[in-house]
Amino acid sequence: MANSPIDNLCINTIRTLSIDAVQQANSGHPGTPMAMAPVVYCLWQRFLRFDPKDPIWPNRDRFVLSAGHASMLLYSMLHLAGVLAVDPQYEIVGKPTVSLDDIKHFRQLDSRCPGHPEYHWTSGVETTTGPLGQGVATSVGMAIAGLWQASNFNRPGFEMFNYNVYALCGDGCMMEGVSNEAASLAGHLKLSNLCWIYDNNHITIEGHTELAFSDDVATRFIGYGWNVTRVGDANDLDMLERAFRVFLETNDRPTLIIVDSHIAYGSPNKQDTSAAHGEPLGEDEIRLVKRNYGWPEDAKFLVPDGVRENFDANVGKRGRELSSAWNTALEDYRAKYPELADAINRMQRRELPDGWDKDIPAFPADPKGLASRDSSGKVLNAIAKNVPWLIGGAADLAPSTKTRLTFDGAGDFNAANRGGRNFHFGIREHAMGAVLNGLALSKIRPFGSGFLIFSDYCKPAIRLAALMEVPVVYVFTHDSIGLGEDGPTHQPIEQLVSLRAIPNLIVLRPCDANEVAEAWRVIMRLQHEPVCLILSRQNLPTLDRTKYASAAGIAKGAYVLADAKGGKPEVILMATGSEVALCIDAYEKLSADGIRARVVSMPSWEIFERQPESYRAEVLPPDVRARVAVEQASLMGWSYYTGIGGHGIGMHTFGASAPLKALQKRFGFTPDKVVEAAREAIARNR
Repeated sequence: MANSPIDNLCINTIRTLSIDAVQQANSGHPGTPMAMAPVVYCLWQRFLRFDPKDPIWPNRDRFVLSAGHASMLLYSMLHLAGVLAVDPQYEIVGKPTVSLDDIKHFRQLDSRCPGHPEYHWTSGVETTTGPLGQGVATSVGMAIAGLWQASNFNRPGFEMFNYNVYALCGDGCMMEGVSNEAASLAGHLKLSNLCWIYDNNHITIEGHTELAFSDDVATRFIGYGWNVTRVGDANDLDMLERAFRVFLETNDRPTLIIVDSHIAYGSPNKQDTSAAHGEPLGEDEIRLVKRNYGWPEDAKFLVPDGVRENFDANVGKRGRELSSAWNTALEDYRAKYPELADAINRMQRRELPDGWDKDIPAFPADPKGLASRDSSGKVLNAIAKNVPWLIGGAADLAPSTKTRLTFDGAGDFNAANRGGRNFHFGIREHAMGAVLNGLALSKIRPFGSGFLIFSDYCKPAIRLAALMEVPVVYVFTHDSIGLGEDGPTHQPIEQLVSLRAIPNLIVLRPCDANEVAEAWRVIMRLQHEPVCLILSRQNLPTLDRTKYASAAGIAKGAYVLADAKGGKPEVILMATGSEVALCIDAYEKLSADGIRARVVSMPSWEIFERQPESYRAEVLPPDVRARVAVEQASLMGWSYYTGIGGHGIGMHTFGASAPLKALQKRFGFTPDKVVEAAREAIARNR
């Protein structure tokens, strides 16, 4: 059956808005919006359970544009469907999230239509996309979240969560390794609420995919355990509808819909090339394309009568009815299950339960101490018992990272148990990071863990978490050359500085068990920042807090741990993590020699920099220029705190394979070396 006239009118409106926006910006990608307009139109108009008037309704279906370069496809949909904007306080503000003026200013400063879709900037954008593969990988986390929420909140007569997750991807997403990791995990977990739509157009920036890509994608996904179906013509709405119905009827595995597409240009001689994929068409070609669509050739940003009304009568009407029914059911649910309803509300607002921190332990002073990974495991379990939506796992390293939840009822999330709170991501660090983002975007509080050296495998997803301002927790252990015999392949040198370079990411490296406990207090209160908690493999002495300052100082990022006796300090010793105890030993030696020293524990530069200047000057007085920084990592960045007259003890090479004590001696991490550096700094600044 041929598409109806109103369907074709709406599809061509999506296409021409996209073409006009790209042309006006003289920047962008028109090809995919042109080809995929019918696919997205069919999904939104006939299936998507999404309320444009309440775009953060918790049980909405999620649509992820993993092919983020096709952003105008999504912006056109958000505009035509009349999606309303939501403010940072989760209040609907009553104005469109994407106005026609925003579309006219596509890719321009402060437009709600940036070059690639950005979560929290444009309502209706479910996740920031652009780096290929990230969107589909993140969608796996969203699908997991939906099943977890259903298992934990649905009750007889109350199906509070049953949403589906759709992700549109292209050849670039399929080539990126993260999509393979994520698809493998999704198939293993049998995520039947997940549907990827693959735009099989054989085009990338360099040209035809035969240059570099010859995978049999269908066979590959069948091997992953997915249901695979195909649509031979992207313009056939009925064929597309049948494919989406196959997905909805499949309840034992995720679905891949392969859509064969070809971009219809106006010029019969124009080839579907990289230029067409990634550049504006040009005015002459646009006129020919519009003529081919039966469109007024000189019209710009035209939305014909009846188009907005058609969207409102379909996706709009369906969404209003479903969200209204859900909110009505929520009131009855609240009366019958008040604690569960309260949890749903707190999750949506990223708030914590009352008494969430009541069981956080305090650790007695102990010269032997314990590894910060061990103390973190104890604190994590104490908190997770009281925050039911704090869930996570490791990239096959939970026994080493101490991130397994061990209390009664925690359980494992798998294909047979959707309510478990321990996740097994397998050796898939990149996918783990993206899945954590999907969980956080679904308002679950997720954590994931691995060795610090493998943060490099997670970095793209960590960067997006910071950009999206979602509170993902990354627990990275084996934080220094202190892991010893595994050698330089596993000893992180440059990872701390690379993480600290990411805007809006909090890096916390606590020095002992009580700083770990206070670090988790800081972490759990974060609502808009991801955090990397950096922990040791080796034991760290638990400091005597009756002798030294309270670990609560970590809430300000850095604090005076031990101060000069008898006046202003002559030298300041600064460190993070395991090196703080080293500075304490040096401090005691200096004090015994009559040298006034101060030790500053600096677990988080980012939090410290947020403090008032008066506090920062109190901790690091500007006129005390003799300073020593100690960290078993690259010293890059420390000069900001040590100044031109300061000294640093750190790593200038890769590490080595040897027992810890041998490494400390080889690389200069001893109390005597710190004392020597302190004396040199004092002499240099006299």
